[in-house]
Amino acid sequence: MAQKQVPKILARQLVAESRLLRIESIDLQFSNGEERRYERVQGSGRGAVLVVPMLDDKTMLLVREYAAGLHNYQLGFPKGLIDPGETPAIAANRELREEIGYGAERLIELKSVTMAPAFFSASMTLFIGQKLYPERLEGDEPEPLEIVPWPIDQVDELLAQPDFTEARSVAALLLMQRWLQAEERI
Repeated sequence: MAQKQVPKILARQLVAESRLLRIESIDLQFSNGEERRYERVQGSGRGAVLVVPMLDDKTMLLVREYAAGLHNYQLGFPKGLIDPGETPAIAANRELREEIGYGAERLIELKSVTMAPAFFSASMTLFIGQKLYPERLEGDEPEPLEIVPWPIDQVDELLAQPDFTEARSVAALLLMQRWLQAEERI
């Protein structure tokens, strides 16, 4: 099947800007001549990372932190933006050290994912972190994060938790589970 031609951008206008995001309006013309206006959120362009840290073969570590969008505390995996000059793997290890006080000797890249790509231009690289070693870096969180060890054989119970709803953490958990199952067959 032939790949579709992306629409032609006829005009763009900055609608709003903050320190993290830019919202722009774009006028598009599709290959069939149809014209539409879309709004999209432009991220930093650097991307972000999320890590499923494995304390040992049976235990993963999660963090519970404040989520401003929902105005509550959410359970998820360590994550954050990639700083200028960092690779995704370097950023992943930095985020681990900042958020849970461990580095990882081994990082396994699972997948790069997007969230709401119809209007948001950000991507996130998902990792598994293994062979953890204690090392803490000062992070940018306004309060200490609660570190929550979770048995790897209780994935269904984690998915049932009312505060484990962040889609990227759910995707990483399921991808990690599939990766571990594939490793067992080798």
